[in-house]
Formats: sequence, structure tokens, C-alpha cells
Amino acid sequence: MSLGRQGRHYLLIGGIQWLVDWGVMVALSHFGMRVEPANIAGRISGALLGYWLNGKLTFAGDDTAVGRTQLQRFVMMWLCTTAVSTWSMGAIDDYLGLKWAWLAKPGVELALGVIGFLLSRHWVYKR
Repeated sequence: MSLGRQGRHYLLIGGIQWLVDWGVMVALSHFGMRVEPANIAGRISGALLGYWLNGKLTFAGDDTAVGRTQLQRFVMMWLCTTAVSTWSMGAIDDYLGLKWAWLAKPGVELALGVIGFLLSRHWVYKR
């Protein structure tokens, strides 16, 4: 599958994931949950959707799979990116306030999305 096609699918699915992630984080933090656990809940919501869709659509091919090994790799990648995202949201909230954390989340997730694309393409979904 071409890099361009994978990139388009990854962006489309990532956009849907991001909307779910961001919406859950904003809603939970708006109703009083601390931003760090709200961020983790949002990322779990988006990850559940994205793992399957990206495995079946974006990175589908003869040399890829959606199975136990791929799920373990995905979870490892997800834990690392979630740690970075959550630390970033907490630091921004502590220093600049909750509304700035809400505004900064798309930029943080975009940077992590680029890393996620490269890892998914070359490692996570490989057989």
C-alpha cells in the first residue's frame, strides 16, 4: 500500500480518534475530573477505535496483521505516547491553566500522531 494512501487513511481515522479523545477529556475535566485522568480516559477511548480501524484499513496488507503480537506492540506504543501526552497536559494545566491545556491538546496529539504513524507503519502491524 502506498505511503500516500496510508497517510490519508491514518489522518482520517486519526481525526475521528482525536475528536473522541478530545471530547472525552474536555467533558470529564469540565465536570470536575482532574485533567490527567480525564486525558487518559480520552486516550483510551480513541485508542480502542483506532487500533482496529488502522489495522484493518490503513495498514492492511500481506505483510501485516491484527493479532496478539500487534496488540502487544500497540499497547507498548500507546503507553509511551500516553505518558508523554498526560505529562504534557498536566504541566500545561499547572503552569497555564485548564483552558490552555484544552487548546494545547490538539498540538500535542498531532506531534504524537506523527510518531504513532511511523511506529505503526514500520513496527506495530508488521507480522
